[in-house]
Amino acid sequence: MKDVNLNDFSFTGIERGEIADLRTLDESDKHRILHAGVDVDSDAASAVFMHMDQSTVHCKSRDPGLELLDFNVAMKRYDNLPEYVWKLVDKDKDEFTRNVAANTHGGYFIRTKPGVKITKPVQSCLFLKADNAGQNVHNIVVVEEDSEVHILTGCSTAHGTTHAAHLGITEFYVKKGGKLTFTMVHNWGENATVRPRSVGVVEEGGVFQSNYVLMSPVGNLQMYPAIHLNGRGAIARFNSIIVTPAGSYVDTGNRVIMNAPDTRCEIIARTITTGGTNIARGHIAGHAVPCRGHLECKGLILGGGQMLAIPELDATVEGVDLSHEAAVGKIAQDEIEYLMARGMDEAEATSTIVRGFLNVDIMGLEGPLAKAIQEQVEQIDANAM
Repeated sequence: MKDVNLNDFSFTGIERGEIADLRTLDESDKHRILHAGVDVDSDAASAVFMHMDQSTVHCKSRDPGLELLDFNVAMKRYDNLPEYVWKLVDKDKDEFTRNVAANTHGGYFIRTKPGVKITKPVQSCLFLKADNAGQNVHNIVVVEEDSEVHILTGCSTAHGTTHAAHLGITEFYVKKGGKLTFTMVHNWGENATVRPRSVGVVEEGGVFQSNYVLMSPVGNLQMYPAIHLNGRGAIARFNSIIVTPAGSYVDTGNRVIMNAPDTRCEIIARTITTGGTNIARGHIAGHAVPCRGHLECKGLILGGGQMLAIPELDATVEGVDLSHEAAVGKIAQDEIEYLMARGMDEAEATSTIVRGFLNVDIMGLEGPLAKAIQEQVEQIDANAM
């Protein structure tokens, strides 16, 4: 992992005022945020949250079945949230967790009402605008019994050259029969340092679905979210699309710990390096039977860079069913020749393979977000050529 000196960033004195209408943001910021998955001009959201630098600037729920509060407001209202705060993530895990614990700027507290299906996504944006800013956020998500919600979180800097650090703690609680889809799109910059720390618990019959997209440069990113399947029949799925251009250092992956019978998980990662360093980790642990897990990591090297795949399977009881598939390399020549035999030239064939490899249709993204992601795919495609 690359060394990070938190003294290079200012974690105090960069507060922002409330923004009642996010449509008043300047066009440059709106463009950056859109490429992080957040469309502030759209009304198709059940709730909207934005944290800029070291302040929550917008926090509003539009659905009576959903509670949305700034983290610090929720702490005051609910007596420090003793059931949820720092229960899954150890505040002394590392220097980044300790920094957030000592000085939490904000973050979101999201809670559904039992039995409620939230039909529109919750739209959240964690934004760094000031140069040399350090941002500490703590997010809590509680999906109550038999409820369902999709949270779309976009994380971005205002400019690709912004020098800033984002430290984020997220704790997920999916109660019995609940379903959480958590889509995170990162649009950082070449000088951004990013350290999320996320852990979740899924109870009986619950589902946790994670989608992660990173297609833009990032200076230094390290994260390894973990989900514990603690109830019978709980399910976790992770889908990741990651691209690391020259100068980017990305060390990321997913962990699933199956602690109850009839649990299932799947971790699927597609990674491309066009000159940067990409470390793809995956860990599935089976501690109950029956349980079934599959880990798949496929990577392409286009034009140099380094790619390291680290799959881990951990079984502690007889009868656990775990599998993994990992492959790192270049585009297979026989795939190119297959497409060329059907009328494409070599550049068109390569482009088709790259686009298919970066297909995010499985994530169910729609509208302006899908268009913005497609624009990034096309840019990566053009650069690869």
